[in-house]
Amino acid sequence: MLFFRADMNSTIATGHVMRCLSIADAARLEGEESTFIVADTEGEALLRSRGVNVIVIGSDWRNKEGELPALEKIIRENNVSKLIIDSYEVTEKYLATLKKLTKTVYIDDVNAFVYPVDALVCYANYYKKFEYEKSYPSSTKLIMGPKYAPLRQVFADVKRGEIREKIESLLVISGGADPFGVIRKFLENVDTSKYKKVYCICGKFYSEYEKLVEDFKDKKNIYIYKNVDNLQDYMREVDLCISAGGSTLYELCAMGTPTISYALADNQLDNVRQFDADGVIDYAGDLRSDDVIGNVVKLIKKYGDVSYREGKRRAMLAEVDGQGAKRLAKEIILL
Repeated sequence: MLFFRADMNSTIATGHVMRCLSIADAARLEGEESTFIVADTEGEALLRSRGVNVIVIGSDWRNKEGELPALEKIIRENNVSKLIIDSYEVTEKYLATLKKLTKTVYIDDVNAFVYPVDALVCYANYYKKFEYEKSYPSSTKLIMGPKYAPLRQVFADVKRGEIREKIESLLVISGGADPFGVIRKFLENVDTSKYKKVYCICGKFYSEYEKLVEDFKDKKNIYIYKNVDNLQDYMREVDLCISAGGSTLYELCAMGTPTISYALADNQLDNVRQFDADGVIDYAGDLRSDDVIGNVVKLIKKYGDVSYREGKRRAMLAEVDGQGAKRLAKEIILL
């Protein structure tokens, strides 16, 4: 039995829990069931629907040290042998205390301090900048790089779309609330008439969805959706994607969908810049300061060359092949 300590709510969204669930799904294929230890009941229904056990601490998710007495009791009563922790709210004291009780694994992407844990995971493509090997003792197992990206099972054995001679379809992904209106700007400034289909996927918190649909209802090749649960199907179908930075880029790599990225927040910059520097995904700029749409228009012309798109697909698949959750689960089980 693997135990996970992660939370989800309206403030921190679902990212931490979802990548842990990907690891749990992969671990189940290896014969290991999982239990999630959570602060409150906000994500309990989702977790139970995914077939994992749930223990609710009844604590404040922002105060990790405050939950230690209750968590120590849970660890002892359940004979927890391995605890995977995924939270930005951890402190050195919190992790050091847990390490004395059980084997600990921490999932990181910010390098806030030297984490006192038995194993450290950083699957971000920019992991080398942190130089973890210089800070950690040999007793800490370092599990590093995009090959460990814990994507959903659907990306592990994908049937990828063909690389067509010409770009016939596009996918534009905004994510979140699209505070800069990137989808509208794209539709207003890019000649979409040359494509058979242009899919625009708005995030869950995008408030202008109905108006956007109304404004472009006469464009029969434009399809606008919100918060879809089968994004991988659109990734598979299209010839080119324009996407915000973040975990979606790793999914696009596994799908082998040629992609142009952009950023809209500081926590996306390392991600998009590293993919660009590695020749994997071209970066169109930061919405807060750059002419992203203008840059996208220029880059789309480059992607018109089928050999360019084929090269990008090869680079993407070499970076992330969709097997990361399986690799990571095996490393944790062997710890």
